[in-house]
This record gives sequence, structure tokens and C-alpha cells, in this order.
Amino acid sequence: MLRDALAKRNFVVVGRVGMDFFPDPPGTSTPDAQVMKVGMGGSSANIAAGLCKFGCQAALVTSVSDDAVGWYCEGQLDHYGVDRQHVKRVTGEYRTSLAVYETRIENHQSVIYRNNAADFQMSVADVEAVDYTRFGALITAGTVFAAEPSRAAAFRAFELARAAGLPIIFDVDYRPYSWPSPKVAEEVLSRAGEMADIIVGNDEEFGFMAGHIDKGLAKARALATSAQIVIYKKGPEGAVTFANGEEIATGIYPAEAIKPTGAGDSFMAGFLAALCEDRPMKEAVLRGSACASIVVAKPGCAPAMPDRSELEQFLATHPGPTEA
Repeated sequence: MLRDALAKRNFVVVGRVGMDFFPDPPGTSTPDAQVMKVGMGGSSANIAAGLCKFGCQAALVTSVSDDAVGWYCEGQLDHYGVDRQHVKRVTGEYRTSLAVYETRIENHQSVIYRNNAADFQMSVADVEAVDYTRFGALITAGTVFAAEPSRAAAFRAFELARAAGLPIIFDVDYRPYSWPSPKVAEEVLSRAGEMADIIVGNDEEFGFMAGHIDKGLAKARALATSAQIVIYKKGPEGAVTFANGEEIATGIYPAEAIKPTGAGDSFMAGFLAALCEDRPMKEAVLRGSACASIVVAKPGCAPAMPDRSELEQFLATHPGPTEA
């Protein structure tokens, strides 16, 4: 049973970790920056860090460059309590991803450096070295499928997790710049979705998988025939969750957003942590939404992820959720 697996509160997370830079103070454009702050980023690493902040356990499976940037990421994983025994160092021309993004909404600029990305060097052998019986569930984000050998490794991880009885949790997380073509992305992400037990994506991502944004909701509904939970996020309009034969509409917690980044990763961590605590589905989705609101109102991604006490304080003092 899905709930029993999640009750173990122990996740194997497959995918990238990176280094983020953002101009300080908030509101500063990158061309005008005099001071940059640094933090850990990368969708999978952010989710892992967020889960650890909620008292769960998480181990990351990925590759980093054997240089100062890769070492920084390793140190940050240690800082957040993420198990990195399956984080491999690679040499040569491969580099850990860098992101430079602004803490502002208007004219927001986000630049991602993914040339010869180290995380794409994760191999089948790397995922086969994992003892999946240690964990309750596997999580990954769509970027891991964008190139080889990472793509084959991720699908192999899905197979091994399934054989070990682990549910598969998939954040679509479509990033066009990482893929060789939209057609390849559509085919590969759809294949991954068909193998997943929990699927989370926004309206544009489901629309992309369906061939047009207007078909996204129908795509999410169709995936719910194979997945146990599908969450179709609609930004400021909330979300629709398909689970147990029901369609659950939820709103959001309005926030004074100072950036658009990190919301999806925080949503996933908060949502899964709530399921681990056996909270009702609607409450779990709303707690994920609250986590997203917290993160967009603070600088950074992993550094902005809330812990349980911060989330409880937010829920007790913040208006919302809005009507779906």
C-alpha cells in the first residue's frame, strides 16, 4: 500500500544537485549585482533537503564534478542531512550545474548552465549499486531523463524500485533547454509518467505531454488510471488532485512573492511529508501549497525550504487557502 510505504519516511531521490547564485539585496538585477549570495539548488536535491527539514530521511543518487563546485554541493547535502553515499564524483569536462537567478518577479531572469552537465553522467551501474529495500519510495524529477546515460539509469532505477516494492514519485519538471527536442521530451516524459505511482506537474507540463496546453487536464485525468495520485497544478488558481477515484480542487495561500523559483520543489517536499504523517489528501496538498508560498517569499531555494515549525506558524497566522 502506498501509505504504508510512505510511512517509512525514507526516500531515495534520483537527480541533480547544483549551485545557485542570486544577487543581493532582493530586487537587484543580475547586470547590476555587486554582491551574490550562494545556495544549494537542483530540483532533486531541493526536494531531498525539504524532506529532511520535515524529519524524513532522504538519500540522493547523482553525479557531481570533482572540483570546488561539486565539493560545495556535497557539503550542502551534508548540511541539510541528505545521505550522499550514492553521489559520485566525475572528472574530465563534466561540470556541476550552475544557476544564476534574480530575487524579483518583474523582468525576472534565470540563467542555467548545463553544458556537459555532471549529473547526466549518472550510470546504470550507479543506480544498480543502491539497496532499494532500505527505502520507502523513489522520487525523481523530469530533468534526469533529458540525456544519456542518465536517462537509461533513471529508467533502470524505476525498474529496480518497482521490483523492491517501492512506489515511484515523479515530478514532471520539464526544462526545454535540457532536451534535444520537444518530441523526444514528450515521448520520454510520457513513458516515465506511465510508470509512476504519484505524478506532479503544472498545467503547461501536462499540456506539453498531451500535445497542447488545452489537453493537459485530460492528460492528467488519463494518467490517474494508472497512477494512484496525479496532481495538476494551476499556479495562482490552485490545483486539481486525482486520487482514489476523486477529483479534489484546492486553492493556494496568497503570498508576497519575491521570486518564482523553488515553489514546485517545496510543494513536493511538504506534500510528501504530510502523506508520511497519514494526513488526508486535501490537507496534504494544501500543506504542499503552503510550503510553495513560503519559498517564493524568501531568497534562495533549498535555504528557503520550511521546516515543520515554520510551516505550522505560517498556517496558523496566514490567510487562506483561497477558494478553488
